[in-house]
Amino acid sequence: METKILTLALFFSLTMANGFSQDKPRELSKEEQKLEKQKQIEAIVNAREFVFVARMANPTGMRSVNLASNPNFMKFSPDLIESEMPFYGKAYSSIGYGSDAGMKFKEKPDEFTVEKSKKEFDIKVVVKGETDNYKIYLSVGFEGNTMISINCNNRSSISYRGEISAPQKPEEKK
Repeated sequence: METKILTLALFFSLTMANGFSQDKPRELSKEEQKLEKQKQIEAIVNAREFVFVARMANPTGMRSVNLASNPNFMKFSPDLIESEMPFYGKAYSSIGYGSDAGMKFKEKPDEFTVEKSKKEFDIKVVVKGETDNYKIYLSVGFEGNTMISINCNNRSSISYRGEISAPQKPEEKK
């Protein structure tokens, strides 16, 4: 009888110890995943090569526009900035009625600076396009959440909310 009680007590103590030991790694793995994501974002930003995809557009003086079903991107690299972003807002000059195709350009940046603060990366990019000059300000959170504000000479300012990620490498042909 005494051996049955000892065996039962040993079984329950091992079961409880095993159950408690599994709770901590889950918390650590979430924290580790967060730190890993922060390292990836820092590497992407420091390399100055990333792609921004917007979820929302916030034009000046207008309602926010959901861009979930509207394909858009802005690719950043030290040698080239490529933009395929929609524009919502007022155009002031040199844009004919109905001819505005959005903020679409593919130009070399005149300025590309990155600064790290306590909570985010602050990035400033200046691009001179064929029809307009663009001052682009990015606030990149350590987990990839990004806000872009774009000021132009010929249009009202607009901001976008979305995320950055590493650019996709073209697949090698076999």
